[in-house]
Formats: sequence, structure tokens, C-alpha cells
Amino acid sequence: MATSDNEKSRLDEAARAGWLYFIAGHTQDEIAKMLQVSRASAQRLVSLCLAERLITFRLEHPIAACMELAARLKDLFHLAYCEVVPTDPAAPLSAAGIAERAANILESTLRTEKPTIVALGTGRAVRAAVERVSPIDCPNHQIVSLVGNISADGSASFFDTVGRLADRTRARHYPMPLPFLMSSERERDQMLKIDPIAKVRAVAAKADLRLVGVGQMDRQAQVHVDGFVSREELLEMMRLGAVGELTGWAFDEAGHLIKGGTNLRLTSIPPRVPAEALTIGAAVGRAKVSAIRAALKGRLLNGLITDEATAGAILKA
Repeated sequence: MATSDNEKSRLDEAARAGWLYFIAGHTQDEIAKMLQVSRASAQRLVSLCLAERLITFRLEHPIAACMELAARLKDLFHLAYCEVVPTDPAAPLSAAGIAERAANILESTLRTEKPTIVALGTGRAVRAAVERVSPIDCPNHQIVSLVGNISADGSASFFDTVGRLADRTRARHYPMPLPFLMSSERERDQMLKIDPIAKVRAVAAKADLRLVGVGQMDRQAQVHVDGFVSREELLEMMRLGAVGELTGWAFDEAGHLIKGGTNLRLTSIPPRVPAEALTIGAAVGRAKVSAIRAALKGRLLNGLITDEATAGAILKA
């Protein structure tokens, strides 16, 4: 028997309530306010979500609005992969939803029997995803960093992810033991010729999956806030037209890599243009809309994980 429109709408509401309760961690009172229903109705929706098996450890119900946004983004930017998760009304910048979906693709990739190479960027969304990956014994796989993880003061990045994922999977891992930026282009070129560094970069070049964060290039840019570039370096890149960055590589509104500034001294693996292996950006927030759209337009990414609000803004931009 065909499912009625009312029943589909009810299941959609149950899926939203289940996501807010089990993934975003809200109480039933909070959910009732967000969905503008009574507390008893919120409780029934959460119960229906469980009864209909819309949620196990991960949300399996394809919420119609999210699926439609994902399909539109795939068509517009010719993406190989796109996931759109619900926006948490109480925490619109929360990475919980996209981290859960990114963890899902990491796990499904690492559970394959064929030896696989996973390359990771840094950032809050990528680290949050790695923290959600269940322990897996997959020693035949390789995990490699795309980014030099040492900041200007010599400290290691808190958001480095390769070692953490290796702990959870027993996979062989390859960190990038380099400063994020070198003092000159010549020094950078010399460092990249060092044999162990060249070998790490060769592994990264063969990655089957790349998972990266997408950073905006404004006064709140993560590369600046986290101490990898100075205020002067950031302002220089903004003057050169930078609107976003992937693994530190700054690009303009058309998605073209900037020819100058910190890009000349960066040790990170550069993006392939167009992206060849599955290259997924994970990011949310209005501040990142221009950066995400430019990266998609320039084909620096062929995959995206974001939320409803961000996806809608990208499509309207």
C-alpha cells in the first residue's frame, strides 16, 4: 500500500525529533519548543522514530528537504557525493550532524577489504568526525595527512587527525612532520625534496578518499585564529582576492588557487584541479558559504557534507 502524504510528513517530523534527541542531544522539552508542538507530541515523535527504526546508531531516514537540497547541489556542481543534514536550531554552527555523516563515510571506506588510502585535512569538523569513528581493525589500510601540522611557534596543531584515526583503526599512518608555512618559497621547495617527506606526499597523491575542512578567509579565518598565519599574512591573502582555503591553499571566488602570498610557502598537499579521487569538504555556517561555493565552482571538491541552512545559502548565492 502506498504511503500517504500525511504519513510521510509524520515520519519526517519523527526523523527530525529523533535527530534532535539522539544526535544533537536536546531534551524533549527543548524539542517541543523547536518543533512548536506539545511536550507529549515531542515524546510521541521520538518514540515513533524508534518504532519505525528511522534511527539506530545513525539517522537512516532520508529527510525529504535535506535530500532535495543534496540533489540540487549535486546537479549544480556535478558532485560525486553530497550529504545535507538537518540544521540544529539551537546551535546553527554545530558540527555534530556533519561530523556524524563524515564519520559514516570514513567507516564505510575503512571497512572495505581492498587496501585503501584515506587522506585527511585538519580542522574542527574533520577532528569531530574522526572522534565518532568506531574502533576498526584494518591494518591493510593507510591514513595520510595532507597538511603540515606545526604552527609558527613550533607547537603542533590540536586539530591534527591522522594519529587519532590510526589509534582507532590500527592502520598504518603518515603524518606530515613539517611547519604549515616555510619562511620562503626556496626553503619550502628544499624541504619537500627530503626523502621521508617526498614519500608521504607520494602516498597522499594516491589517496582513494580525501576529507577536508573548508575555511573562510576573513578576520575569523581558522588558519589565523589557530596561529598558522599572521594577521599581516591573512590580510595579504584577502587583498589578493582569497575567499576560502582548503588545507591552507587559498582560492578566489571563482575557485582558482591564489598565485602568491602564503600559497608560495605552504607545505600542504595542493588540491587536484579538478578533483579526481573522492574529495569531500565538510563545513557549516553562513561565514563559510562563499568559500564552499567557490571551492565547488572551481572543482576543488567533488563531494560535500553540510547542513540545511548552509546548503540553502549556497544555492541562493
